Amino acid sequence: MTEYVLLPSGVRAIDARLLSAGILDLTMETAGRAVADYLELHFKAELDGARPVLLLAGSGANGGDALVAARHLHALGRAVEVLASPSKHPPTRLNRRRLNACGVGVRLLSPTNLKRALDRAGVVVDGLLGTGFTPPLRPGVAELVKLVNASGLNVLSIDLPSGLDAASAELPEAVIYAHHTLTLGGSKPALIFGPAAHAAGVVTVASLRIPQAWIAGAAVAHRPSDAEIAALLPVRYADTHKGTAGRVWVLGGHPGTVGAAALAGLGALRAGAGLVTIYSEADVPLVTPELMAHKVVLSELDAKPKPGAVAVGMGLGPGAEAAARMVLGWRIPTVIDADALQPGLAGAGHPQVIWTPHPGEAARLLGTESSTITREPLSAARALQEHFGGVVVLKGGPSTVASDQGLFVARGGHPGMAKAGLGDTLSGVLAALLGQGLSAHDAANVGVRLHARAGELAGEVHGYGLIASDVSAQLGAAWLALKETGK
Repeated sequence: MTEYVLLPSGVRAIDARLLSAGILDLTMETAGRAVADYLELHFKAELDGARPVLLLAGSGANGGDALVAARHLHALGRAVEVLASPSKHPPTRLNRRRLNACGVGVRLLSPTNLKRALDRAGVVVDGLLGTGFTPPLRPGVAELVKLVNASGLNVLSIDLPSGLDAASAELPEAVIYAHHTLTLGGSKPALIFGPAAHAAGVVTVASLRIPQAWIAGAAVAHRPSDAEIAALLPVRYADTHKGTAGRVWVLGGHPGTVGAAALAGLGALRAGAGLVTIYSEADVPLVTPELMAHKVVLSELDAKPKPGAVAVGMGLGPGAEAAARMVLGWRIPTVIDADALQPGLAGAGHPQVIWTPHPGEAARLLGTESSTITREPLSAARALQEHFGGVVVLKGGPSTVASDQGLFVARGGHPGMAKAGLGDTLSGVLAALLGQGLSAHDAANVGVRLHARAGELAGEVHGYGLIASDVSAQLGAAWLALKETGK
């Protein structure tokens, strides 16, 4: 099932529909029960101990979720202690009365009471702040956050760790560092993109049992499942041959940076392209005998019969913009990467083009700072697609795909992939998928996940210090692994 990504505005839109339908309170009941069930599943050792679950309830809806969770835990025979802030939120006030009626007392959430409760607790549930919060924390709440972090106890945050801005990848100075986060209805940018995501621990999305169309309509982005990606993988039949499996050109390499083109070519081969030819104005090393490499003047390619797909820019150097402009004029499936990513090409994209900037290149293309790109990668990817046309893959951990069909956030990857050459490999993978007949939108979504899955598998073999050829070598295994998820 597709996972949705929600901004605070999207959460507000869903809440408005729930209120209009008269089921906002029922949804809080579902959320709170999900928190209790999660604790039973993942914190059984702590719950079986003598120490109570400490639930911290803020004044908003997150606080209400915590109160519902406390009632369900109490009904299951678990020891609970609840500290809550005064609230004017009607469903939260209602669930406080319900909790009291079940015989569970609630004490005021204050630094003094929290210090004492932390000494007694076995695990903490953070229901202080939700998606409506914008940093910075008020001093009093910041003191509560500091006490929780200093306790050394395991923390489960409801929806997102208190102190985070749900819409931003920035990590505020004061934020709860959760071991687990149970986010509600859909993920949030702060739980996906670093460094904010570093505070979230293990993130799980809880279903709110409301119409999926309501969540989809309010979502800013989608996260395709591996099964959805598997369904898009090209199918190769028994009568397929090298000429029908995709002819790919790689235009790249310059004295001192010839390896980039070679790595792109290797990625294209390993992603299934039938014939891969590297054209460069420098001597490109033959990293595998299955690659073909030719030293040419790139402008001469304008007169040659064209391939099924082309990747341009990897290590290409000063002539990259001119080469990219030439290739874009061919109107064939194209990947624009690295040196070919130039502001002067704005508006030159067409439906079969994939642009693949990393944050530094994206900042150059949009005339801004890298920090702006990394703070709000979804907005940056959308802006790039609007400026340049076609499809954009904003590379990162994770990568974001922007197309006319919306925004899509990739899954997976491995920290060891933060290494030179991995972007060149991805360009080759994308070109191979284009050459095998996928649309630019599908090739982008399949390519980033296939590349990330190969990185995961390479990480299992090599550990932390991956190199690009390690990842290329795992593309076939990654393909098979994704296929298995689609069965």
